[in-house]
Amino acid sequence: MMSIITLTTDFGLKDHFVGTLKGKIITEHPQAQIIDISHNVDLFNISEASYTINAAYNSFPKGSVHIIGVDSERTPENKHLAMQWNDHFFVCADNGILSILTQKIVPQKIAEINIHDRLQESATDMDVFVKVACHLSKGGAMSVIGKEITSIKEINEIQAVVASDYKSIKGSVVYIDHFGNCVTNISRKLIQETGKGRSFEVRFGTKNIIKSIHKNYSDFKVSDKFSLKDFEGERLALFNEAGFLEIAIYKSNPSTVGSATSLLGLKFRDTVTIQFI
Repeated sequence: MMSIITLTTDFGLKDHFVGTLKGKIITEHPQAQIIDISHNVDLFNISEASYTINAAYNSFPKGSVHIIGVDSERTPENKHLAMQWNDHFFVCADNGILSILTQKIVPQKIAEINIHDRLQESATDMDVFVKVACHLSKGGAMSVIGKEITSIKEINEIQAVVASDYKSIKGSVVYIDHFGNCVTNISRKLIQETGKGRSFEVRFGTKNIIKSIHKNYSDFKVSDKFSLKDFEGERLALFNEAGFLEIAIYKSNPSTVGSATSLLGLKFRDTVTIQFI
């Protein structure tokens, strides 16, 4: 059986941390195949980490183990946990980071990790995650590494909220990608379930309204008079590959022409509203 362990951290690549983490995994489990999802999550940004792992995990085979090393320090408020969900395993701190992932879907099993006293006194939080991830990757039982619990911490700011009259959904920007495009926590599924076929507008800032959803970034009406080149710099909204609403600028380049975050003034945690018509 192929043993895949993925890594999502805020460690960056300048320091030795990522290499050290991989070395520890290989030492513990030489057959493991280690895949980087991202090491450039904003420092301690659990919203961004939550979106990143949600967007990526399902591209991997069932049985994969996903280490999330963001805000991973064990505290009385944030225990360490392992969770089996959709036949994948997630190892992280119980800090709300899995909130987007588990919306309305009950995990198969959750364990509060309790092996800390079995490791060396100098063991770090990531040493614990490595030990647990390698155990699960080898097919080990969750009961060996922790006691079963029934719920995880949820962070409301990571989740979009439907108005009581079902006329709107209020969400926020949870991720800004390499192109400066702004990803929200509003999913296509939530809009479909709430809207039940109604038309809607995307609203943000004081006067910004987008009235249509593009199928892809270059979904513009071209003609003899207008080529795609003429639409460069136009704002648009679409559902990205992960199924979340994204506000973008066509052919954006943050270092030259600008991007959604610079041209539209959208920043992390800014409010975006879906208004049904």
